[in-house]
Amino acid sequence: MTVEVDLNGSATTPLGFSAGAAYAGIKTYGEGKLDIGILLSDRPASAAAVFTRNRLRSACIDVNQARLVGGQGQGVVVNSGNANASTGERGLRDAFRMSELAAQKVGIAAEAMFVCSTGVIGHPLSMDRISSGIEAIEVTDSGGADFARAIMTTDLVSKHCSVRFGPYSLGGCAKGSGMIHPNMATMLAYLTTDAPVGKETLQAALSDAAARSFNLITVDGDTSPSDSVILFANGAAGGEFITADSENYSAFVQALDTICIELAKAIARDGEGATKLIEITVSGAVTEEDARLLVREIGTSPLVKTAVHGADPNWGRIVGVVGRSEVAILEENVTVTVCGHRLFERKEPIPYDEAEVSRAMSAEEVSIEVDLGAGKAVSTGWTCDLTAGYISINADYTT
Repeated sequence: MTVEVDLNGSATTPLGFSAGAAYAGIKTYGEGKLDIGILLSDRPASAAAVFTRNRLRSACIDVNQARLVGGQGQGVVVNSGNANASTGERGLRDAFRMSELAAQKVGIAAEAMFVCSTGVIGHPLSMDRISSGIEAIEVTDSGGADFARAIMTTDLVSKHCSVRFGPYSLGGCAKGSGMIHPNMATMLAYLTTDAPVGKETLQAALSDAAARSFNLITVDGDTSPSDSVILFANGAAGGEFITADSENYSAFVQALDTICIELAKAIARDGEGATKLIEITVSGAVTEEDARLLVREIGTSPLVKTAVHGADPNWGRIVGVVGRSEVAILEENVTVTVCGHRLFERKEPIPYDEAEVSRAMSAEEVSIEVDLGAGKAVSTGWTCDLTAGYISINADYTT
């Protein structure tokens, strides 16, 4: 079954989903900016999610984990500009109240409404602004793009798309630009499908897809207290339930992987201050865990990221990460390739045209390939270059 990607699609592309957004004054980026939104299914849906492993997590995570127990949901309300994290008992009360207000607005049970907040840590929500913002939201089947804009913080671009597989659609959006190094999923991502998928199958597929996508991106090595990926399957397109034994299960998994990777790459590409997307592939690992670990270690190396920013083919920085990592290698088999140019193998450098490689590294996308020569496991992940722009953004984040 062919999977077709639509970069103009959104979380409201699948049948039975609608969304809307408003400006409540939570985000301090100026009038007219959207900062609160609701995504809604027109019927109860199977729900799956993965959440941050940060132990100082936001209040929303506690609410959502409780709501996820039944494996069903019908909507999510999200605000940007304030993470409602490290806000104590008040933060928990506010998160519950925010979900209740949104549920009342769209006429569903409060237990069916998930809630997320993203932005500055340690500040209580202004519930008056939250309330007025929710009241101003108009939910429509064309509101997916507005919803994607409303969840942005330091993002420069909104991130949304959809995929088509057989008679079904899968749509989604994500936000993230800084504090990106997921340890389960991603910053915030919302996925929808009109395919009929049961809760157990949905959860297993999402957990696997997140491991192959959102868990393999990094911008700065920091994990947010609010990271969440939530997936709704409402079955509005009809048909028999998709299970792990179904004929079209593999197409569903392929579609889910495709949209998760597309959104994950968009997050890495839009990293704070970034000018380049870096794709890192580690092959020849003994285990997939080793391959994924090294992808993340290379992706978080400031030396590698600054070298890419300067288009400097300093392969020694990559070898340095490989050597200090705890993954199994066969030293005599290790190779390093940058932008298609083999630079290192058999424990020594290969003669290359430095100017030619530097020109290749000046592109908007740079590839790094490392073969460990020790096994057959492979993993690919994404990061971005490290620039003075990242320092500027984060030096003045709250001031």
